[in-house]
Amino acid sequence: MTIYCDESGGLNAGAMTFSAVMLTPDTASEIHERFRGVTGLRGELKGSRISLVERAYLLELFDRAGGRAWVAVAERDKLAHNPGGTLPSDLALYAALLNLAIGRWLPETGGVCTDVVIDDGRYDPKILAHVREEIQAGLGQWGRASLADSRRSDGVQIADVIANSLFNITIGSPRAHRIQRILDPMLASKAIRIAELTHVS
Repeated sequence: MTIYCDESGGLNAGAMTFSAVMLTPDTASEIHERFRGVTGLRGELKGSRISLVERAYLLELFDRAGGRAWVAVAERDKLAHNPGGTLPSDLALYAALLNLAIGRWLPETGGVCTDVVIDDGRYDPKILAHVREEIQAGLGQWGRASLADSRRSDGVQIADVIANSLFNITIGSPRAHRIQRILDPMLASKAIRIAELTHVS
């Protein structure tokens, strides 16, 4: 299995979400290919660009294929209640969310070798290389951490849609209510689970 990772939002937007999606590469490719074949989507699949109906269809394909995800969520207002009221940097928050999401997965892998693929688009490559090294150290012999261009990774694009869905819900966007309705069955079945981050050390 592979864990595909992507984030959505940021402190300036009120919240950041980080999804860690577990799929086999073949399953991720099949979901993506089917979605594009039905919707006619061209270009990169991103949660911020697709309609609610397209989002519902993609998430249904994900659920039907047995996909699962941990999504780490941080709200700016809750983080501001920490002692001193200081907010973490964007990078520190990103790293904390990544560690939380991956940390929830590792005990569930049963020691099976698991690769972690992280979107390389948010930060400078040197910074992300350091993040990748930290994740690799945490994985040990369990798997391999790598960076990927989201435009060339089916799994990372699916992770983007899931992260964006939880971002919309967390900030209460105009589409939040309908996205919540889409996600409710997957949250109830625990195909998608949420881990709340309230403190960054």
